[in-house]
Amino acid sequence: MREMKEKFNELIRESESICILGHISPDGDCAGSTLGVYNYIKAMCESCGTVKRIRVYLEELADKFSYLCGYDEICHEPDENESYELAIVCDCGDFARMGKFMRYAKEAKKIFCADHHITNTGFGDHHVIMPDASSTCEVVYDLFNKELINKEIAECIYTGLVHDTGVFRYSCTSKHTMEIAGECMEKGIDFGGIIDDGFFAMTYTQKQILARALMESRLSEDGRIISTYIPASAMKLYGVGKKDMDGIIDELRTTKGIVCAVFMYQMITGQYKVSLRSNTDKLDVSKVASHFGGGGHVRAAGCSLPGNPEDIIKKLTEQIRLQIG
Repeated sequence: MREMKEKFNELIRESESICILGHISPDGDCAGSTLGVYNYIKAMCESCGTVKRIRVYLEELADKFSYLCGYDEICHEPDENESYELAIVCDCGDFARMGKFMRYAKEAKKIFCADHHITNTGFGDHHVIMPDASSTCEVVYDLFNKELINKEIAECIYTGLVHDTGVFRYSCTSKHTMEIAGECMEKGIDFGGIIDDGFFAMTYTQKQILARALMESRLSEDGRIISTYIPASAMKLYGVGKKDMDGIIDELRTTKGIVCAVFMYQMITGQYKVSLRSNTDKLDVSKVASHFGGGGHVRAAGCSLPGNPEDIIKKLTEQIRLQIG
């Protein structure tokens, strides 16, 4: 890790133009890691009096992340005239997961990838992939020179830790995770507010669509699998978008007695975005997602599939059954 830390900082120092990329439908860890890197590079430039062209390219983030420094400076659409010497890719397992911003990485002179997905393909000139890490925020934090970490960076890192550990409840939480969280707290962040407003808070319409998802859910495989889906018609009826789907899968996961939770919502393309959660190490949902062209972690993974939602759930259940019997 020390060697990669040196390379990471060396690449930043040598590059005049840097783009920072994440995955489609960015979550808390993606937002925290990309903006954490963005604020770190800005702090590095300020410390040595240099000026660099730095851009973060992501699809629109949920409003609840607006407290993160750099939120308003994110570019949501690609510019054909822009190119960069260095692309830093966070929380993304392959080129396809970058969506419409993939070109920036492919055309960059060098790519540095930081990730914790076990399904990462190992793309890029340099990469740090740590499947045992709680989050990509944990990975990038260890790449930073500690003397440059300020309150703004700490807020970003803490956000990613909170979201990918379920507020430090998931099995991916380690002693090192908590040590990093403590160091972020020492920077004076509003850790309680980040948890309440960034993780638990929901709008009224989000509560409505959550209620709809729960009411329409069903149990299968002797109560071991819970599944539900939201079609585009329901999303239109309640006036919600994909950003409002956040948190539904976690509510399903906490259902007593279930081994696996499956949540799907219909995207503009007509495909269904699938989220999978496992409550046991005996079920590796990343293998299920990978079977359908997706990826993720042992206990949290996802993919996108076309077709009838009932048929999709049936296909997913068949793959889950191969592991749980």
